[in-house]
Amino acid sequence: MSGSERDLRSPEEEDSGGEREAPGGLDRRGFLRLGAAGGVAAAVPAAGAWTDRSGVRSPGSERAPDGGSGPESPGRWEDFELAGAGVAELREAMESGEWTAREIAARYVERIRALDRRGPELRQVLEVNPDALSVAGRLDRERERGETRGPLHGIPVILKDNIDTGDRMDTAAGSLALAGTSAPRDAFIVERLREAGAVILAKANLSEWANFRSTESSSGWSGRGGQGRNPYALDRTPCGSSSGSAAVVAAEYAPLAIGTETDGSVTCPASMCSVVGVKPTLGLWSRSGIVPIAHSQDTAGPMTKSVEDAAILLGALTGVDPRDPRTEESRGEVPSDYTQFLDPDGLEGARLGVARSEFFGYTEETDRVGEEALSALEAAGAELVDDVEIPHAGEYGDDEWTVLQYEFRADLNAYLEDRARRAGRLPVESLEDVIRFNEQNADREMPWFGQDILEMSAEKGSLESEEYREALERAKRLAGPEGIDAALEEHDLDALVGMTTAPPWPIDLVNGDAGGGSATTPAAVAGYPHVTVPAGYVHGLPVGFSFVGTAWSEPDLLRFAHAFEVERDARERPRFRTSEELRRGR
Repeated sequence: MSGSERDLRSPEEEDSGGEREAPGGLDRRGFLRLGAAGGVAAAVPAAGAWTDRSGVRSPGSERAPDGGSGPESPGRWEDFELAGAGVAELREAMESGEWTAREIAARYVERIRALDRRGPELRQVLEVNPDALSVAGRLDRERERGETRGPLHGIPVILKDNIDTGDRMDTAAGSLALAGTSAPRDAFIVERLREAGAVILAKANLSEWANFRSTESSSGWSGRGGQGRNPYALDRTPCGSSSGSAAVVAAEYAPLAIGTETDGSVTCPASMCSVVGVKPTLGLWSRSGIVPIAHSQDTAGPMTKSVEDAAILLGALTGVDPRDPRTEESRGEVPSDYTQFLDPDGLEGARLGVARSEFFGYTEETDRVGEEALSALEAAGAELVDDVEIPHAGEYGDDEWTVLQYEFRADLNAYLEDRARRAGRLPVESLEDVIRFNEQNADREMPWFGQDILEMSAEKGSLESEEYREALERAKRLAGPEGIDAALEEHDLDALVGMTTAPPWPIDLVNGDAGGGSATTPAAVAGYPHVTVPAGYVHGLPVGFSFVGTAWSEPDLLRFAHAFEVERDARERPRFRTSEELRRGR
C-alpha cells in the first residue's frame, strides 16, 4: 500500500496494527548561495496524491478545498485549541488530566486535515502515522501507571520524509521512486524518540532528495507531495529542503519537527517560516538511517516554536551510535540536558561578533530588522564587536560543491544497497536507478525541472579520488580552523551573529528559486552548530537571526538564543495569507 493510500486512518484501524519497534562557472543557483541542500509507472501515485482514510473529523471537515464558507473559514484558521502550546504546556496538560496524549494527537490530526489539503492547502504532510493514536494510547496507560519516560512522553513530533521509520509509513525522500516502500528499521534518532516516549505523528514534505536534484528546483517541491507552501505567505517559498518540517511547526500541526541539513536546510526554512532551527555540530546526532547527501556535512536537527523546546529535543536524541562512527566524537562533549543552559539573562556579558559581510545586506528592510535585533542583544547585556570578518568565507564554494557530488554518489548508493539488502528489494537500488526512474516517469517526476545534479554526481569517481580528497581537506580547513575559529579567536568572541537569510521569495515552478542569499555555508562546511531564532517580519514575511559558534558550543548558542528570544519576543503566528493580502494589511 502506498503512503498516499494510508495517510489518515480511523482509531479503529490504528488500533488494529502495531509499530515495529558545480564545477567552476556552473550556476549553482539556490544550492550553495541559499543553502537549500539542504518501479513501474502505473504503480506510482500521482504527484501530491492524498487519500483521506481517517475516521477523525475536524471542525473544518465540511469545508471545500476552494475555501468555501464552512466552520474553518479563513478568519478561523488561526483558531486552535492547542495554539501556542509547547512541550511544557502539553506535558502539564497531560499530568493534570486535562488532556490525554491520544486526545492531543487526534487534535493535531484534525488540524492537518483542516489545513493541508483543504483551506490554505499547505501541502506539507505526506502521510500521517496510521499507528499514532494507538501509540499515544499506550503512552497514556504508562502515565496512568506512574511510568513516564521523560519530557517528551506523549508529545507529537513530525519527521522529514528522508528519516527512516521502521513502521507502516514510507521513507521516500519525497521521491516517487521510493513511494510505497517502508524502511526496514528506525533511524537511530527515531529509536531515541520512541525510547523518550514521543508520538511520531507524520512524515513531512520536503524538497525532493533534500534539494540535491536540480539547479533549477523550486524549494519545497517533491514528486510525492507537490509544492509545499509557506504558512505566512501562501504564494511564497518555505525554503528547502526541510521546508515541510519548518512549515508544520509554524502551522501548528505538531509542537516539534525534525529536519536535516547539509547546507542551510534546517536554518533557511526555520528563518522563512518563523520557527527556531538548530543545526548541531556534526556527530552530535547520529546520521544512520537518514537518506544522505554527504556524510561530511549531513546532520538532522530540531525545528520548534521555542528555544526551550529545541533544547529539550536536542538533548533527547544524542548518543553514541555504533552505526555512525562520527558520534564517537560526541562522547564527553554532550550534556544530558540542554535546558540547564537556558537563562533569560544569558546574554549578560556575552561577547558577540557581528559578521556583516556574511549575515547582512540581503535587503534594506531585512537589515533594518537586523539592527533592531542587535539593539535587543545590547539591551540584554551583550557586548557587540561590529563588522567581524570570517576569513576565507566565499573561497570554498567550489570545493564544497565537488565534495557533495562525490559523497552523494557514494553515500546514496551505500544507503540504497543497505536498505535493499535488509528489505529484500527496492524499486531503485542505486543513483543510476533513480536517474532512470525519473526519465521513465518524467511527466510526474520532472514536470517543472530536471535532474542535472543527479546526473553530474553519477559521473563522479570514488572517494579515493585526489580531486575529492583535496577539496574536502581544503574546504574543512578554510571553513573551520582558518575561518570561524580564527574569527572567534582573533576578537575573543563567544559567537558570531547576524541575520539568517532574506525574506521568502515568490514560488516559481517555471524558473525555480529566485534567491536572496544566506549565511549558512561556513557552519555547514565546518560541521559547526548554527541556531536561528525568529527576529521579526518584513511586510509580514519572516526573517530569522543567527548564532554561530565553534564545535560543541550548543550550550552557549542556546543560552544566547533563549535570552534573545525573551528580549525580542518577535514570533507571531501565521495567518495563512497571500503576499497581496499581507501588503493590503488583510
